Amino acid sequence: MLNTKLAFLFPGQGSQSVGMGKDLAAAYSVAQQTFDEADAALGYKLSQLCFEGPEEKLKLTEITQPAILTVSVAAFRVLREKGIVPAFVAGHSLGEYSAHVAAGTLNFADAIRAVCSRGKYMQEAVPVGEGAMAAILGMASDEVRRVCQEAAQDGVCSPANLNSPDQTVISGSKSAVELSGSKSAVERAAELAKSRDAKKAVMLAVSAPFHCALMQPAQVRLAEDLRKLNFQPMQVPLIKNIDAEPTSDPINAREALIHQVTGAVQWVNSMRKLIELGAEAFVEVGPGKVLSGLMRQIDRSQSCLNVEDEASLQKTMPVLALGS
Repeated sequence: MLNTKLAFLFPGQGSQSVGMGKDLAAAYSVAQQTFDEADAALGYKLSQLCFEGPEEKLKLTEITQPAILTVSVAAFRVLREKGIVPAFVAGHSLGEYSAHVAAGTLNFADAIRAVCSRGKYMQEAVPVGEGAMAAILGMASDEVRRVCQEAAQDGVCSPANLNSPDQTVISGSKSAVELSGSKSAVERAAELAKSRDAKKAVMLAVSAPFHCALMQPAQVRLAEDLRKLNFQPMQVPLIKNIDAEPTSDPINAREALIHQVTGAVQWVNSMRKLIELGAEAFVEVGPGKVLSGLMRQIDRSQSCLNVEDEASLQKTMPVLALGS
């Protein structure tokens, strides 16, 4: 598979776990160096939080985001050191920053400081308890969009992550703005979806309503930061979350990162675009197997490997080297 057109996929928030990256850092100096760079850029021991926890702290958005980025970049650098490089990159939400580091658009120190601020801005954009997200399973995304429009009323409710043909996450208002005791916009949408034969509608335990209009204050603050950074020419095309289109233009890519904060993650169309462009195999680079699972729902014929630790690396390397 060494001559195969590989697409590297980078995970987003929710893939974190205590211990992530620890064995890669122990086994590979380039991975340890990545954690050292992260600690220096942030001014605290992110590496210790990744390796040892506590889980409660690792779940804080402004820590989670740089932590997942760091583990993803460490895994990417180990692969690159072994001669495994992508023809395309894409990242789910936060993962788009990891994709930029892999594409050479952003240097790692700039990216990690940016996502630390991104997490802080997103957390501060909506007071705790006033936003919600829900996963709608077994309903077409167009129908989910209609349900959101009906449920919004005086609140906000819209698709946030179009993850697979059978899974759309919605985001919006949680606090009731009508009569006391009435359902929130997201709760109404979840109930409407269930009444219209969705397989399941599950309220998610999240700290903020990501990827919806309520994130506008965060988008404004992040835009100021990103426009001060030096975005370099891209070494490989990147598929943007916001429109599932490829770009090799660093300024276009930067604007996509800005609009991604309030815009929906077009993951299904992003994967279909990669297949259309000729990607022949996919590697999820970073913690967890969320994106590998979504690929099975999007197109079961596609091969999606993963590299998150030494065990998965040793399992994946022979397949990448020899094919299967």
